[in-house]
Amino acid sequence: MKRPCPTTRLRICIFGLALAAAILSGDAFAKAPKIAPSAFKPGQVIQDCPDCPEVVVVPAGIFIMGLGATSKKSKPAHRVNITKPFAMGRFEVKFSEWQACVDAGGCNTQPDDHKWGKKGRPVINVTYFDAKRYLTWVSKKTGFRYRLPSEAEWEYANRAGSTTKWWWGAKVDKNKANCKDCKSPWSDGGDALHGSAPVGSFPPNRFGLHDTAANVFEWVEDCWNKSHKNAPGDGTARTEGNCRYRVIRGGSFYYYSKVARSAYRAKNPPNVKSYWLGFRVLRELD
Repeated sequence: MKRPCPTTRLRICIFGLALAAAILSGDAFAKAPKIAPSAFKPGQVIQDCPDCPEVVVVPAGIFIMGLGATSKKSKPAHRVNITKPFAMGRFEVKFSEWQACVDAGGCNTQPDDHKWGKKGRPVINVTYFDAKRYLTWVSKKTGFRYRLPSEAEWEYANRAGSTTKWWWGAKVDKNKANCKDCKSPWSDGGDALHGSAPVGSFPPNRFGLHDTAANVFEWVEDCWNKSHKNAPGDGTARTEGNCRYRVIRGGSFYYYSKVARSAYRAKNPPNVKSYWLGFRVLRELD
């Protein structure tokens, strides 16, 4: 018996039915029906397949990147215009979502969970190149373009309209994030609990995104540049600079709250993985 489409996800469910019809008729995923970006509403949750990450529609807008930065590498603060809405991972990509890629032959690594367990947790121990393979697989599976966010898109989505040190305010609040001094069960429980938290363990920001501050660092698309000097004002990724390193954002459970500030930037070699590093997807809407 077929279940009716939930009202809150009607457009997505319609897409799923149209896609199923396309598959039955022999059409490839690359011919997935397109929906105009204007049809999506900010905060709307999209899930293109049962094993795909949930993404949340983020509106277009203007923000000041690097606002409140104390380090030279996060300066100068500059205006960025995000001209088109996009959809960002509601959570960091989970182990279960990664496993779907492995099972389908799109990903070829089995990341270690550091003995924390995989259920509900963000996938860790993946390189930049591993993340790109996953994104290629989910793009082919759905017919929509999934990619890493640019550094500017990531900061815009993380800030969600805020201008403070962290998206929630100017001080470290209890139970807002998972970092070394963030006053959460994972940070205050000693070594036995010191590690990643299951995704969604903390409240979302104003755009509906969870864990953009701390939990695990997240790969973004940009090559490393030692500051924001000459950074593009349109939100695109910087593909020039020292590409022996890629930018990572958000901080993690392993580091203190200052590393989870919205403006904080760090780098990592693209072929090096870590138990404090994962990623989040961006899905284009056009």
